[in-house]
Amino acid sequence: MNQFAKFLIVPASLMGLATVATADEFTDSNTEEWYAEYMTSVENGRAAFTDPTLGGSQNGVVCAQCHPNASNTHPESYPKFQKQLGKVSVLGEMINWCLMNPLEAQPMALDDPIMIDLQAYITHERRGVEMDPGKH
Repeated sequence: MNQFAKFLIVPASLMGLATVATADEFTDSNTEEWYAEYMTSVENGRAAFTDPTLGGSQNGVVCAQCHPNASNTHPESYPKFQKQLGKVSVLGEMINWCLMNPLEAQPMALDDPIMIDLQAYITHERRGVEMDPGKH
């Protein structure tokens, strides 16, 4: 640690500003409740994945036509360079590419609840697969 850092930490700790981060405590009941919420998101994502009106699409194409059971989506490989986008991207950006191109629909904000549900579903279908960001 350099002298400047020591100079800032000591006064901060004397003033009570330095704190240790700890994880929140939670119960088995909390875990069950949160898992149920997650599974609701997965189910909503599955519904969106098969919805012909997703993103305002009117051409009848659904995600599941190209990706039955979320196959060939590889959420475990994101972020990665995505050729279609020409940059390192997160899964949600690729979902938006699919919305705009095959589905001819409107993209969603990455924090849109439906976008989160889609990612929950896609990721859930690949549960157990080892994380491997950047892999093609």
